[in-house]
Amino acid sequence: MSKETFRVSLEKDNLVFSAAHFITFNGNTCESLHGHNYRVKCEVIGPLDENGYVVDFIALRDALIEIVSRLDHHVVLPTKHRMIKVVDDGNEVTTTFEEKRWIFPSADCVLLPIANTTAELLARSIAIELIKKTKARFGNEISKIVVSVDENRGQWGVCEMDW
Repeated sequence: MSKETFRVSLEKDNLVFSAAHFITFNGNTCESLHGHNYRVKCEVIGPLDENGYVVDFIALRDALIEIVSRLDHHVVLPTKHRMIKVVDDGNEVTTTFEEKRWIFPSADCVLLPIANTTAELLARSIAIELIKKTKARFGNEISKIVVSVDENRGQWGVCEMDW
């Protein structure tokens, strides 16, 4: 008998967020601050439970909406980049990269424990937070989670990780 794999896939019109960011590449190149209207989708892979489903769609959707809503209309900044320094004094966030310097109101920023605000690392950050938020409810039977972040209508960064 073959082993069956099941997945729940979630892609909804309200799983979107608008955020400003910049990334670095090629060592010392830094983009200008700009924004995207990001879209998020998620898949959870695992066995069927006694009800015949992998996870409750509504519980997964609500947890993901909460995470995505926290990012909406903010500047997302990486706190683990080796050359970008991010300092939050409670009122303002000062961010520097070489000679560039930005100052934002703290309330307008989301500081993320990632090295760069690429779509791939945003997807990873969302996946980690989603696991933390739902693990107590969904348990340990789930095998994988896949979170995808689209930053430009068809340009997806995807993170797949063990549950």
